[in-house]
Parts: sequence; structure tokens; C-alpha cells
Amino acid sequence: MKLTLKALAKSPWVYHLSTGSCNNCDIEVLDALTPRFDIERFGCVLVGSARHADVLLVCGSMNRKTIPRVLEIYGQCAKPCLVVAVGGCACSRGMFKDSYNVGDPLDSYLPVHAYVPGCPPKPEAIILGVVKAAEVLKKLGKDKPADPPEVE
Repeated sequence: MKLTLKALAKSPWVYHLSTGSCNNCDIEVLDALTPRFDIERFGCVLVGSARHADVLLVCGSMNRKTIPRVLEIYGQCAKPCLVVAVGGCACSRGMFKDSYNVGDPLDSYLPVHAYVPGCPPKPEAIILGVVKAAEVLKKLGKDKPADPPEVE
């Protein structure tokens, strides 16, 4: 198991999950994949299926219709699956916090390993969030307790 965690920390595969956002964070996630920022230099690859993912990049505040679907997608991921909350909406529901249709924050449903605040966050911050989440895998491989880091 330790060897597997060490390999996952070197090249995490990322699945981008939008849960009802305004698409600002989605555009910045895609911008992090461009040659200018090149998230692939850390071994990160954007995959098209949650079944292949090691990291879930979650954007947007979860509304009542997306909560069961997000939990289903998280259940399809191979374990250990890291969750990175991208943007102010995923971290704390953002400007939708008083909306009738928005549920609790993401971390009340899923274990969030890294937070990337901002509206929208810069691509550099998103890359740092994925790298911080990969550090959690390194800590798990060393049998140390892992605290969720927060990206500033």
C-alpha cells in the first residue's frame, strides 16, 4: 500500500467536477492545464472518468439536486481519493450561502484535503492546491496522521 501511495503522490490523476458554479473557477482550472501554467509538470493528468481519478477538483456550491450526484461520483472514485475545494463557493458556499436551494458546504459531505479560496482562484493557486493534496498522500504513505492543508 505504501508503494501505491508513493506512486499516486508522484502523478495524481484529476477529475474536474462542477457542482453548479458560475464557471469562473472552471475556466481557471482549464487555464491551469494550458502550456503557460502546465499542471502536467507535476504529473497531473485530467481524466474523463471519476473511476480513474485520484483527486476530485470540486468547483461551485452544491445545490440540493447535485448533492446526491456528487456523493455518487465520490463513491465511484478509487480510494484513497483526495478532494480539493476550488473557489469561494466550494469552500464556504460563497455568495450563494443564503440561497434557499444551496445545501451545506462541501466539507460537511466529503473529506476535503485542500482548500483553494478565491473568486475565481488563480491557476497558480489551483496547482498549489493539487500539490498540497498530493503531500497528504505522502504523509499517508509514512503512516503519519494527515491534516487537511489550506492554500492561501
